[in-house]
Amino acid sequence: MSKENIILGGYTRKEGKGIYRAELDLDTGSVSTPLPYCDAISGPTYLAESRAHVLYTVAAGEGAGGVAAIDLKGAKPRVLNQVMEPGTSPAHVGVDEDRQLVFAANYHEGRVNVYSIREDGSLSATDEVKHDGKGPRPEQEASHVHYASLTPDKRLVVVDLGNDTVSTYPVSAAGKLGTPTVFHTTPGFGPRHIVFNPKMSVAYLAGELSSSLEVLDYDPTDGSFSPREVLSTIPADWTEHNGAAAVRISADGKFLYVSNRGHNSIAQFNLDGSGSATFHRYVSTFGEFPRDFNIDPSGNYVLAVNQNTDNGTLYRRDPVNGELLPTAINIATPEAVCVLFE
Repeated sequence: MSKENIILGGYTRKEGKGIYRAELDLDTGSVSTPLPYCDAISGPTYLAESRAHVLYTVAAGEGAGGVAAIDLKGAKPRVLNQVMEPGTSPAHVGVDEDRQLVFAANYHEGRVNVYSIREDGSLSATDEVKHDGKGPRPEQEASHVHYASLTPDKRLVVVDLGNDTVSTYPVSAAGKLGTPTVFHTTPGFGPRHIVFNPKMSVAYLAGELSSSLEVLDYDPTDGSFSPREVLSTIPADWTEHNGAAAVRISADGKFLYVSNRGHNSIAQFNLDGSGSATFHRYVSTFGEFPRDFNIDPSGNYVLAVNQNTDNGTLYRRDPVNGELLPTAINIATPEAVCVLFE
């Protein structure tokens, strides 16, 4: 029997315990009921795991925020340390295996933090960069850094929803950030997350505020982006509130998915041989406010979590046409907003 571990991260404002664990049975296409896995961290709303099986999570404290390191190798998760500073907690974390670094994107502070991974997996701060600027929408009154992780050529790509920019920073072995190359979206696009095509130098940028997907050509010689096309993630007649959230791409580079918070759906886009996108279909998330979803390592399943209704939906994914077929629609996922497959 083949199984995969699922780790969920989420809020701890109501009934949520923070980090939960479940199992996906690849043979039956079922998910076990997620159970509390580590309740020692407040507000672990985003997770990233290293190859050494250390989990790096967003962490919140009294008037402070930062990143926690949790060792998963023992019988029980063990918190190694938390690196905190005054202000709010980050929105996203990413791991750099080659340089043994962790990056954090702090939405409310408009800041990127860099941490070095020590020999035992714990963290120490090495650098931080503060963004400025704003955009035309009410949500863009200041910089709001929403994503910080690696490009395929190991630069740090930083997505700023507040000032409509995507910045690519050179990163030193010591965890210091150099001068970035900056791409400016159309005003009000509100970029949130980005993914890269595994087969070619093309990236896909999810615009939260505009409910849009922008296809970008990426130049690895200087870390620059050039715009190719913009597609809507919602129907043309949708007039209620919506915010595009997570964006994921299949391992074969043929299918791309974006979650819609408001329309409460996952939009599927088909990608051609050049990396251009065509909208294919919507599938309901059977809940409200799907902040995150992820494709399992086998590529045959997708799990989405609905923040406002505390439920998850499991889909079987057709590898030929990319379509998602719901197989379970009421998985208990208290306050979950991040899906991580081990």
